[in-house]
Amino acid sequence: MYDRTGMSSTPNPIIIDDAADPRLEVFRAVRDRDLKARLGSDTRGGRFLAESPLVVERILTRTTVVESLLCDEMHALRYAQISGGTPVYAATRETLDAVTGYQFHRGVIASCRRPDPSTMTLDRVMPSGRDPLTVLLLDGINNIDNMGQLYRNAAAFGVGVVVLSPDCHDHLYRKTVRVSIGYSATLPTVISQDWSSDLSRLRDEFGLSLVGADAGAASVSISSVPPCPRVGVIMGNEFNGIGAIARSHVHAIVRIPMAEGVDSLNVATASSICLHRLSSAKLH
Repeated sequence: MYDRTGMSSTPNPIIIDDAADPRLEVFRAVRDRDLKARLGSDTRGGRFLAESPLVVERILTRTTVVESLLCDEMHALRYAQISGGTPVYAATRETLDAVTGYQFHRGVIASCRRPDPSTMTLDRVMPSGRDPLTVLLLDGINNIDNMGQLYRNAAAFGVGVVVLSPDCHDHLYRKTVRVSIGYSATLPTVISQDWSSDLSRLRDEFGLSLVGADAGAASVSISSVPPCPRVGVIMGNEFNGIGAIARSHVHAIVRIPMAEGVDSLNVATASSICLHRLSSAKLH
């Protein structure tokens, strides 16, 4: 059942007995390297990690970015069978804990290739034509849990493309990928390098009606804005809302009516309401 050499042509896991095995380097000291990554350094050489069965299986079935898998012995054979030839390393829980640096209970962790930033542009990601399309634009989102939930909501309400402003948090950060249940690694994503220019192009060249969500004085009730076949919904920073650049490009700024004395919702919760109201996608 298990292969200790990695040379078998059958879909068998490769058993790992030594936590120092160099093949597991990308999985080493997960939390310490995550912390360094939050400070702006790429600690895994153009890779990101995804963990838990649902997340890993979604990425495996919808992308070709997975380079290797590290599993506990209970899950290893299953992943070897569905990995499509991707190396699957199997180890005891004790070995897994020694490699990752924490008590590993999620069964599987995948090392995945990050996309080339040059492929994450409007010209490469935006669909051609004028078919109905919902785009979610995130303006300065910095909370890793919110980022993950925003992607999960985007998938739920039929968003075709997500566009990140230059100052958003990494959408492929390990916890963000987990919270998004893998959608942050599978939904087409643009990472803007010029926020003003990209907003202008989305509005004028790609024909999106840009709607910002904000509770400020300039806003109108979301119920007064009808759904549009091609819409870009802009969700702003958790503390400051949408920024001045986004405000200068929107067709409307909407607010969600709430009970007296309550002035705001969590950005992820607000996005679900806005997308449900404004998305042109067919929902079931």
